[in-house]
Amino acid sequence: MTAQFRFPRFFVTTPGPCPYLAGRTERKVFTELSGPNASELNDALGRIGFRRSQGVAYRPTCVDCQACVSVRVVAGEFRPNASQRKLMRRHADLDISVCKPWTTEEQFALLRRYLKARHPGGGMAQMDELDFADMVEQTPVKTHVVEYREPAANGQPGKLVGACLTDTQSDGVSMVYSFFETEDDSRPGLGTFIILEHIRRAAESGLPYVYLGYWVEGSARMQYKTRFQPLERLSAGGWHRFEAPPLPAEGTGAGFPAPSKLGQLI
Repeated sequence: MTAQFRFPRFFVTTPGPCPYLAGRTERKVFTELSGPNASELNDALGRIGFRRSQGVAYRPTCVDCQACVSVRVVAGEFRPNASQRKLMRRHADLDISVCKPWTTEEQFALLRRYLKARHPGGGMAQMDELDFADMVEQTPVKTHVVEYREPAANGQPGKLVGACLTDTQSDGVSMVYSFFETEDDSRPGLGTFIILEHIRRAAESGLPYVYLGYWVEGSARMQYKTRFQPLERLSAGGWHRFEAPPLPAEGTGAGFPAPSKLGQLI
């Protein structure tokens, strides 16, 4: 006898200010990820544009706006450009570890520095250690934290300079949220490097895609995602190649906004 399938129940948030496009409002549709089939449900929803935060999968459902577009990198076909190859060589000495989804004081301190420098007025700016622990540790799917450290010295681990909360799905990896050191001039482009390293990791594992969340038309802070080609975007007709013009110069990357409170998600 097969187990009874329970179709998920979906809910819609009340409208709120859009964090990316001034003067607009946003709503999200969401459902709970729970039970023995949480991973399968998360995989299926991820292929139609949903993102995960803790035990919830969500996607924008704004009445008069379709600016948020799900995008993913085709990992096996990706070839870094000259600037990206330079970044990969510059940071090739970093020690990279795949850790269980369990938070540390060092991670939280790095997150606080990152938010203060990059998103001082954002929805995550007031996160405390419990909020951070909820964001990382409350997961019903296969999740890990990838840490990036300076080389070890005298038998001791090096300084933590980057981290990414990452989900592994059946067809790729989903970068839930990344944050990194912004005060060290000797480590430029860490955000870009973290994406590049995830693309390499997915390709070597035989996983076809790296999900980058939403590209938001009209939002300058989301344009960096178009630098990772070939890129696909999700439309009503499915996934298609997407070649939006990139920004004129390489930036330092950005974290993927997926804080712990649903009202702040994008």
